[in-house]
Amino acid sequence: MTHPQDARSVVCLLAWPMLLALLYGGWLGEWAHGVAYALLIYLSLALVVIEHNHMHLRIWRRRGLNRATDTLLSMFTGHACHVFHATHNANHHRYHHGPLDAARTYRFAQGDTNHLAGYLLHPAQALSVLWPLIRHWHARLKARAPAVQRYYQRQWLWVIIFHAVLAAINPLAWGLYVLLPQMLALHWLLGANYLQHAHADGHSRLQFARNFTGGVNRLFFNIGYHTAHHLHPKVHWSELPAWHQRYAPQLHTRLTESSLLRYALVTLTIGMLRPSAASLTLMRPAPSPTRARPLPEGEGTGNPNF
Repeated sequence: MTHPQDARSVVCLLAWPMLLALLYGGWLGEWAHGVAYALLIYLSLALVVIEHNHMHLRIWRRRGLNRATDTLLSMFTGHACHVFHATHNANHHRYHHGPLDAARTYRFAQGDTNHLAGYLLHPAQALSVLWPLIRHWHARLKARAPAVQRYYQRQWLWVIIFHAVLAAINPLAWGLYVLLPQMLALHWLLGANYLQHAHADGHSRLQFARNFTGGVNRLFFNIGYHTAHHLHPKVHWSELPAWHQRYAPQLHTRLTESSLLRYALVTLTIGMLRPSAASLTLMRPAPSPTRARPLPEGEGTGNPNF
């Protein structure tokens, strides 16, 4: 392993199909079934975070193990894991939620928002502008690195085969235990990006992300330390709390929250009823144009060894 803490990621990766097999088989009693299904939902959310981390810093030192992990993560999350190269590493991390970030929260018709409708709509809006990036990425790879592009195409093939087989075995179980958790996980992944960036300053080199320092980090691999992750995308997720402490004194007070759940409840719901609880934007006028920050070494290269 690249880092011993990744053993937690591997446990989640192995536990998800085991739970799925138990639920598919119908061998659990009513109480155990409910517990297993709740755990499956949690693991589905955790797997997209693990996938995100894996595409920044590979779990294994051996290429074969990384490729096997790519395949499993693609099947278990419902989307080819290489999409992070085109949409996340080479876009979101390059432009830090700035005006060139394709899925910046203030891009869409509603403008610079931070409310329930924006949160619910953002995943669909983001996908509508990110999918062309994926297509363009494939076109470029086909021209310059066809073997890599074929490897990425096979990730989609494994996703299709996995879903087709499980749907053929039991369509109802497939919809309930595979498709629904994967859709919830995708919304969680893109919706979390909205919570982390909505009403932050997309024109700032530092005040562009919101951080959550509470329990969400224990459940989801330190996903809350978003500023430090943006500025140091190759740092292992287990080291992000220490990096966050370096930047915390420089961050606007409204960009550090202890509880993601409390923040979402207050901002997305209570804020609609009480103006005093509503979010206030930190967005400033755009500065004069500057060149985009170069990508960190290895980010968005499309190299399956990365």
